[in-house]
Amino acid sequence: MLLIGSHVKFKSNTQLLGSLEEALSYGATTFMFYTGAPQNTMRTKLDKNLTLEAIKLMKDNNIDYSKVIVHAPYIINLANNKEEDKYNFSINFLKEEIKRCEELGIKYMVLHPGSHVGLGTDCGIKNIINGLNIILEDSNVTILLETMAGKGSEIGSNFKEIKKIITGVKNKNHIGVCMDTCHLNDAGYDVFDFDKLLNYFDEIVGLNYLHCIHINDSKNPKSSHKDRHENIGFGTIGFDALINIIYNDRIKDIPKILETPYILEYPPYKYEIEMIKNKKFDQNLKENIEKQVN
Repeated sequence: MLLIGSHVKFKSNTQLLGSLEEALSYGATTFMFYTGAPQNTMRTKLDKNLTLEAIKLMKDNNIDYSKVIVHAPYIINLANNKEEDKYNFSINFLKEEIKRCEELGIKYMVLHPGSHVGLGTDCGIKNIINGLNIILEDSNVTILLETMAGKGSEIGSNFKEIKKIITGVKNKNHIGVCMDTCHLNDAGYDVFDFDKLLNYFDEIVGLNYLHCIHINDSKNPKSSHKDRHENIGFGTIGFDALINIIYNDRIKDIPKILETPYILEYPPYKYEIEMIKNKKFDQNLKENIEKQVN
């Protein structure tokens, strides 16, 4: 079964059940969510009954719960320890997010490695390693380091930086990688020959660490370091290249998650997933959604 889904909401009143129902409405076979707003620390107490209802509904719809992904909040930055209180906040808040994942039964959490903010890449990597070793000391959740576009002082825009972090992490069983196609393109990698890219990743990091792929087109050309996502088939990567990635046999068991832009504040995921399943690009996708919204 094709493991394709998108980012979905996690509302306080419906929680995991609402996230699942939204994913099912898109025709998804997996999904990703935040356990609360990614820009702040406000969190709703988890409702066990809603979680159990969601798990039952997943079983009824043949959705593998072990492939469902949580994304860590954006406000976490493990690379910057200029201010000790902010660095400790990132560590402690991520530990709390992991506890929420454990309570929900989630196996994987995607994390932006962080930005060194002038400290330098080597120092930033050391800070990330230190933070992760504290966080993963007693964890049942696997942190997936997301490959980044290289915007500003971001760490993780090349595989060697990702490898350095993984090498320094003691708990190897709970560290991994999430690729992002837009980020890979904007960082300078050739996503058009994905098998060659996978071979290189395997050589540097190891394919056994790859557990999730964010499927996004890009508004910018290769090596732009911009990180601006585009809807599937409407960017510089293009529909055919993304289809070749999605249907690559070497990653068939890895969940693929759409994070493409809303169209007039409307989620395009149902239509993009339909295009992906049919392997047929709809060049009128945006116009059709705009008509529906209006």
